[in-house]
Amino acid sequence: MPRNRFIEWLGRSILRMFGWRMVGAFPDIPKAVVIAAPHSSNWDGLLGFGAKFGMGVKLSILGKDALIRIPLLGRILRWQGVIPVDRSAPHGVVGQAAQAIRDADRMWYAIAPEGTRKWVERWKPGFWHIARNAAVPVIPAYFDYANKVIGIGPPFALSDDMHADIARIQRWYKPFKGRNHDVIQPKD
Repeated sequence: MPRNRFIEWLGRSILRMFGWRMVGAFPDIPKAVVIAAPHSSNWDGLLGFGAKFGMGVKLSILGKDALIRIPLLGRILRWQGVIPVDRSAPHGVVGQAAQAIRDADRMWYAIAPEGTRKWVERWKPGFWHIARNAAVPVIPAYFDYANKVIGIGPPFALSDDMHADIARIQRWYKPFKGRNHDVIQPKD
């Protein structure tokens, strides 16, 4: 994505206005699945877009198809890489996402592993399946409301053991506090 200094300034300004800062940087790799957790509030979207703008990165993100149908908002969301999804028909999303990543020259596909802002007993494994099927690493991004930080962590290479991989990634998230709840921790 070509740099747009105004958009980057706008993103950093949004974060500063709310007292937030960014840490870390995306690695120089062409394709990845980016997971953002804990996802516990609608504020995550505004702050996440601020960080995305501020870092000058293009992420493809699933969004409710109802939002895309709103004329001006829909155009803005599509410009920012939001892919509409019909949540009443979720079948095939994993395969379509993996294929889109494989077909692209560059694509960072972002998803919230909880699948919702509500507390869940376990993460949905779709992000793992997408990354494995596309043969790309998982990059963790986090919202830490306790310290008002949005950060990027190191890429995780995945193994053949989904449960072990997800537990390892969840342990990495342990220090970070969501607005309404923390990341679920694996049972050891």
